[in-house]
Amino acid sequence: MPERTFKIRGHYFPVCSRCTGLYIGAFSYFIYAYFFYVEYSLPILLLAILMVTPTFTDGFTQLLGFRESNNILRFTTGLIGGLGLGILIKSIKWMIIMGLHPL
Repeated sequence: MPERTFKIRGHYFPVCSRCTGLYIGAFSYFIYAYFFYVEYSLPILLLAILMVTPTFTDGFTQLLGFRESNNILRFTTGLIGGLGLGILIKSIKWMIIMGLHPL
């Protein structure tokens, strides 16, 4: 939907603003984790889950028709959720490689 995406010089992004934030957030975390060591632990996993929650809440309340979100809020919650998703993916990968159980 054109009103749910960013437009630059008359051209619309191919994905919505929330997805744009998710992609930027996740890829930013992957780049960060490539250059800096991150110690994955239960508190980091819980933080990552909390970071994904605003994205879910924003999208779900909009889907149910409780309110209408705007592009800045979509992008911001997507960015935070993307960072959380990146942390979750990397921590699950780390647990698999290290042979650890999550709890």
